[in-house]
Amino acid sequence: MAGVEQIAGIEREGRPSPIDVHVGTRIRLRRTLLGMSQERLGEALGLTFQQVQKYERGVNRVGASRLFDLSRVLDVPISFFFDDMPDNLASTFGAQPGRRPAGFLDTGDSGVDEALNRRETLELVRAYYRITDPSVRKRVFDLIKSMGPPEA
Repeated sequence: MAGVEQIAGIEREGRPSPIDVHVGTRIRLRRTLLGMSQERLGEALGLTFQQVQKYERGVNRVGASRLFDLSRVLDVPISFFFDDMPDNLASTFGAQPGRRPAGFLDTGDSGVDEALNRRETLELVRAYYRITDPSVRKRVFDLIKSMGPPEA
């Protein structure tokens, strides 16, 4: 069948693999958390920003050596790109479901993953880590926690 690729017994026609989309989303998340533009990431990898865009959308598959380069430039372990993979996707492709990156709580709330990918959340995290005084940062943290509902 022309134009149909088969991966792990799953056929797909011209659509990005859900794994590639997930990896691309994680690349974008980390790049954005670092306040890095697609242009700057591309320069560090010897790529154009359009190539970075294609990786982030999952249109282009990230090879092993490129994943290694990304992990070094973005300062994360390679496993970061596969963390937080939805359980149904992980189990379909034989990975361990439920793996969360260190430091993130598994609240069981499907909206949590979505909230972590919002620009507002990423800007808030960047602003928080720009606070250089640890005591001020702790007070900001405590203030924000006090404004939300009590922890269960």
